[in-house]
Amino acid sequence: MDTKVLIVDDDITIAENTAEYFNVFEVPTAYVTNYDEAITFLEENEVSLILLDINLGEKSGFELCRKVREDYDMPIFFISARKSDDNVLMALSIGGDDYISKPFSLNILLAKVKAVLARYEKATEAAKAVSQQAASGPQQESGQIVVADDLILDTDVHKLFCREETIPLKVMEYKMLLYLAKNKGRVVTKDELLGSVWEDEYIGEGTLAVHARRLREKIEKDPKNPKIIQTVWGVGYMIE
Repeated sequence: MDTKVLIVDDDITIAENTAEYFNVFEVPTAYVTNYDEAITFLEENEVSLILLDINLGEKSGFELCRKVREDYDMPIFFISARKSDDNVLMALSIGGDDYISKPFSLNILLAKVKAVLARYEKATEAAKAVSQQAASGPQQESGQIVVADDLILDTDVHKLFCREETIPLKVMEYKMLLYLAKNKGRVVTKDELLGSVWEDEYIGEGTLAVHARRLREKIEKDPKNPKIIQTVWGVGYMIE
């Protein structure tokens, strides 16, 4: 079965009922009940969205979210009985795109998921088109853009080079860095990045922050004290 939604929840009753409800309304959904099962499922199946509980036994949903964000760009909705501001802020800061409190209404949750899936699939197709265009030959936009010092973005091959060595970037990392480099010297707002790079606003600021962190880990000498990609708190990012 083609799976669009993966539910990760140690409460089997909630997970099973939610999955059954989604499947009735033709949103292919599966569920697992712990961290290890989720990792295995993601390795063996294509998933478009995760509904993630915080309590997963030995390992938390926070740990799983961090792990998933290392390899995937899909939306992550936290669903939890925890309602404190600290838990909400933690979930969003590590890459969660929404936080839904238990108990929740299945029909409202389904409506949210359907809307996000439609936007996610649209953005995914756009990202694939960029990747295919890069592999197909001459590009409409060509040339080299200096990011900083020895960092060069080559728009002919959609790659980042540092002293002729290639720094591997995922599609959305490349697009985000390219947009910031093309707008060097000015602050690019979070809304602008969401609209221009992801081409929609289905994701939250958490995903944006995760991509910025990934880029810094690849291009900054000290990612915790970045000199290239600057954060303008409350506004967005810029390359000076």
